[in-house]
Amino acid sequence: MTSAEEGDGGEQTPLVTTTNALVGRELEWAINSPELLSEHAQINSGIIRTRFPPEPNGYLHIGHAKSMNMNFNLAFEKLGVPLTNRRTIFRYDDTNPDAESPEYIDSLRRDLEWLGWKPERTTYSSDNFQTLYELAVKLIQKGLAYVCDMTKAEMEAQRDLAKRRSSAVSVGKDPNVEAPIPSADILPGRNRDTSVERNLKLFNEMKLGLHAEGSLTLRLKMDFESANPNMYDLVAYRIRYTPHPHAGKGWCIYPNYDFTHGICDSLERIDYSICTLEFETRREPYYWILWALDMFRPKVYEMSRLNLAYTVLSKRRLLKLVDANYVRGWSDPRMPTISGLRRRGYTKEIINTFCNDVGATRAMNVVQMDKLFQVARQTLADTTRRAMAVLEPIKVVIGNFEEESAKAGEGGMTFEVQNSPTDASLGSHSVTLTETIYIDSSDFRLDEDPNFYRLTPGKPVGIKYQGGNLVCDEVVKSGDKVKELKCHLDNSEGRPKPKSHITWVPSDGIACEVRVYGHLFTEPEPSDRWEEELNPESEIVHPNAIIDPSVLSLVDKKDVNKWKSNQALQFERLGYFVVDVDTTFDSATKEGKLVFNRTVSLKEDKAVKKESAAEAEQKRKQLENQRNADAAREIMMTIDPKDLFKLGPEYAGKYSKFDDAGIPTHLADGTELTKSAKKKLAKDQAKHAKKFAKANKK
Repeated sequence: MTSAEEGDGGEQTPLVTTTNALVGRELEWAINSPELLSEHAQINSGIIRTRFPPEPNGYLHIGHAKSMNMNFNLAFEKLGVPLTNRRTIFRYDDTNPDAESPEYIDSLRRDLEWLGWKPERTTYSSDNFQTLYELAVKLIQKGLAYVCDMTKAEMEAQRDLAKRRSSAVSVGKDPNVEAPIPSADILPGRNRDTSVERNLKLFNEMKLGLHAEGSLTLRLKMDFESANPNMYDLVAYRIRYTPHPHAGKGWCIYPNYDFTHGICDSLERIDYSICTLEFETRREPYYWILWALDMFRPKVYEMSRLNLAYTVLSKRRLLKLVDANYVRGWSDPRMPTISGLRRRGYTKEIINTFCNDVGATRAMNVVQMDKLFQVARQTLADTTRRAMAVLEPIKVVIGNFEEESAKAGEGGMTFEVQNSPTDASLGSHSVTLTETIYIDSSDFRLDEDPNFYRLTPGKPVGIKYQGGNLVCDEVVKSGDKVKELKCHLDNSEGRPKPKSHITWVPSDGIACEVRVYGHLFTEPEPSDRWEEELNPESEIVHPNAIIDPSVLSLVDKKDVNKWKSNQALQFERLGYFVVDVDTTFDSATKEGKLVFNRTVSLKEDKAVKKESAAEAEQKRKQLENQRNADAAREIMMTIDPKDLFKLGPEYAGKYSKFDDAGIPTHLADGTELTKSAKKKLAKDQAKHAKKFAKANKK
């Protein structure tokens, strides 16, 4: 379902929305004046507007697909907005020229279009650079922004001091005792109370390129006494002598994300600014900036990010996968990128249905890959044309072929087969049994096995579509490998009834390469050692596969395009496959390479047994506990190690006194802790410090 393409003067539906559907934490700065509300209502005239604002510093992934689904569809459904009143802007959040490129800009647009979403318009944050600059000047003039020459180390020391003072206040202690200010140069900082004239002059010089990178920044005069570190005088502008991929060479100062995105939301008349939960602590700066500029404040709603099992969605990790050649690139079929999923054979219908099924809530969750696989099977089952193929072929010579062919009468050994066994409207194709055929190696065993129902030297098997039995008379080997089977057809009336029928391809089958994909990682939730958890068998290549020639006209290279869904086929008994972009096959000359990727198997992994109700409930509780643990871990990564035992949720209310390093010395009831207890807590703090440093590494 796509966003309504309005804006052409069509009649608007009277707006009725569920106003409490997308509600987040309230702040005083978020309250619009009656004048701002009236102006916004008059301009939007009943329209409710959202935005999808990815940064062009990589390719879109399935987490972005969830965000698109939310911003173009689900948010409006939750709010009860009529189709005619829905608008969504596609905005490039392009404020960091060092990480962005024309390649990424182009890929974002193409992926959004391919998924079927139609934005009201496409915008760029960089198109507002002049306006953003002028608003920054306005903040300087109001005494709410200043040019700062503090080094990165000085800013970190300033931030640490402010956090320690705030933590002291939160537990009822005197910050001047717990974290005394050594110098006003550090807190509030030597530049904070400088004159408007000085700051206007330096900011203009920054814009003109008169200062070195890293020497000066523009900071917002916010609140060093806040409990939220994001309010510690955020940097609004940095000097960067990097040409911008969209705006060109006209700027050498660039606004940061926190300064830009709220202003752009307001300028574009956004009603609901939807992001993921890790941005929840950015509410304060978002609304403070708009309050300081007296601009309209959209409603902000944070939803849980998509966590998909056996993969990673961090752009930093995805970039490492590409740069370290762990995968074939951003569009590798193992990647969770939209390009990778498309190349693997996932259609827009599959992805959008999956995102609808996942929905959007504030609860942390890890979605199992099987959910995506099942949506793929259900979608492809009714639309995909069947064909026979073998991945690891064994040559079979039918000794009595001419005799059996003569008995077959009119039509001989050619059989008409429906493209779909359940939908005759999809048409049919013919397959021809030949004297030499190929079967898959998985359909033959040398040794008898009562649980193996396919071909063995002592057990015949049915031949699909022909109907007779294939009987193995002789096995020709090359070393330990089976090279050829000499067989005969048994079409007699009294022949044994086979327990299964195997697929095959004729002697004129088309050679192809088939790539079968598994999970990218061996662990469902890759850890900090994720590179060691890569699955060495995530891609298995079958270079000598063969497919039946009925697909000849469907697999030509001229029809293959990386920006669209390519030809999908169901290889009978093997799974759903798609023609890969590496294909160079020419169907007229039958030359070139034909490559297929497996999208998904026909059934769930046979190793996965059906769960009992008790097992399902146990798994549900485990997943719920895991989600709660993930949420707690995210909170913990915002807590300074010195404040661990004061602010950490699991330690809340346990201790009443602490030493200078933040280690508890007394329990809440006043009981003094033993040396061994304090030693253990010190170890816990050291472990947290390592995790905290890694999580907050810039």
